Amino acid sequence: MTGDVTEKKPSWRDAFAVYGDRRIVTILLLGFSSGLPLALTGSTLAVWLTEAGVSLKTIGLFALVGTPYTFKFVWAPLVDQVRLPVLSGAFGRRRAWMLATQAALIGALLALGATDPALETERVALLALLVAFCSASQDIVIDAYRVEILDKPQYGAGAAAVQFGYRVAMLVSGAGALLLAQFSGSWAVTYVAMAGLVGVGMVTVLANPEPDAPPLALAATIAGRLRQAVIEPFADMARRSGPFILAVLAFVLLYKLGDAFAGVMANPFYIMIGFTKAQVATVSKLFGFGATILGTFLGGAVVARYGLWKSLLGCGLLQMLSNLMFAWQASVGADVYALTLTIAVENLSGGLGSAAFVAYISGLCSLRFTGTQYALLSSLAAVGRTLVASSAGQLAESLGWVDFFLVSTLVALPGLILLVALRRRLLPPDP
Repeated sequence: MTGDVTEKKPSWRDAFAVYGDRRIVTILLLGFSSGLPLALTGSTLAVWLTEAGVSLKTIGLFALVGTPYTFKFVWAPLVDQVRLPVLSGAFGRRRAWMLATQAALIGALLALGATDPALETERVALLALLVAFCSASQDIVIDAYRVEILDKPQYGAGAAAVQFGYRVAMLVSGAGALLLAQFSGSWAVTYVAMAGLVGVGMVTVLANPEPDAPPLALAATIAGRLRQAVIEPFADMARRSGPFILAVLAFVLLYKLGDAFAGVMANPFYIMIGFTKAQVATVSKLFGFGATILGTFLGGAVVARYGLWKSLLGCGLLQMLSNLMFAWQASVGADVYALTLTIAVENLSGGLGSAAFVAYISGLCSLRFTGTQYALLSSLAAVGRTLVASSAGQLAESLGWVDFFLVSTLVALPGLILLVALRRRLLPPDP
């Protein structure tokens, strides 16, 4: 197993210097490309559908177009193992897949923008699903590319950079797209502009090299290739983690659980205790965005300075204890200054925890199967959060807000207990 011990602990200056590396800037720009489509099939599309007179029931069903993000691990082996004709020879395996998914994404966004939701709702739904599929496929290869071009001490900084780019893109395709639609008077123009911004990712890919990775030696038979693409990535992870593979997977499920459990009820909580939508938007969304980004960048530096195990433990403790701020907010009531402090602590600690966690699952991936293994681990974390957090509303109704947020703090404990109990046995093994 790989430990945190190094001959000399880097200084804070050295830890933050990692953000000046060209590769980190590359990851930030690819994070922008990754985050851009999400709102265009989610909140932004919902506004367009509402203006077109689509029923609320139908708009609610449009949430299903996000299904590809949850199940992307199903076709991740294809993206991981298959070389695209012509493109792979010209650009390399990873860059070819990024360019192909980005080109498909541009086409799908242009087609979506050319529809009329009032007259062809089914077509809109199918094209939105296609956008989500292309976006999820792009995520698979971007995640693999990020893990392959960075050194392990840079994984935390890479996590911060990709999240920063991702969140900026969501602002652009969310608030930015709404403003553009308002002033241009055309959703078609808006979606054309958003499709053009996918070009940021394409230029980034063209300006950077193919990562060094072990060459693919394809099996001779179809059965052999299926085994190589589907079974071997999971067998490789189990082999490298040894008898602790189940503990590793349990930790992936549990680490962010308390954070998600509280977060899923945050907006209803703000409104029900008396905050206005404007207050929630200003403090929770805008100020909270800055606090989260600061947290992720600090988290990347913490991982570089202190190593993975100490970062996971320290950031995880802060992440858990920050849920107590919501309990305090519930007792204080609709006080904007208290909300500002609550959001500052919660989002800062959440950003710290996210940077450490993404660095952790990045380190679990073998360079031979990066795309498949990262897609599996990230989907596992998302499914765990979704299943457990889905019961949060019922629990909040039965317990009341203060007790609910106290329970959400306890939900974070199992992951930390597992981390302490198994200590370095949970750390990524050498590939």
